[in-house]
Amino acid sequence: MNTSWIRYRTHALQQMTERAITRSEAKGVLDNGDVVERGHRTGQPFPSRLLLGWSGDRPLHVLVADDPGGTQYVITVYEPDTERWEADFRTRKEKS
Repeated sequence: MNTSWIRYRTHALQQMTERAITRSEAKGVLDNGDVVERGHRTGQPFPSRLLLGWSGDRPLHVLVADDPGGTQYVITVYEPDTERWEADFRTRKEKS
């Protein structure tokens, strides 16, 4: 999705710092990632998407809410955990 604005929520920036994920890596996922889920609950008034992308060999998920005016609000960015995600990082494991 090409937009003119990307806004990072405070939570996203804190998590990115803790996880050593750069804005450049997150933007790469926004620009080239695949949609894994739509309509994720974020508390935002805008539709959201969970994207999967790669930084080298490292998988990354970016949860973003899309303002119809063109702004993308990055809610969080993380490396998917293999305890919660299947090996494809696209499918959530069923809770047992």
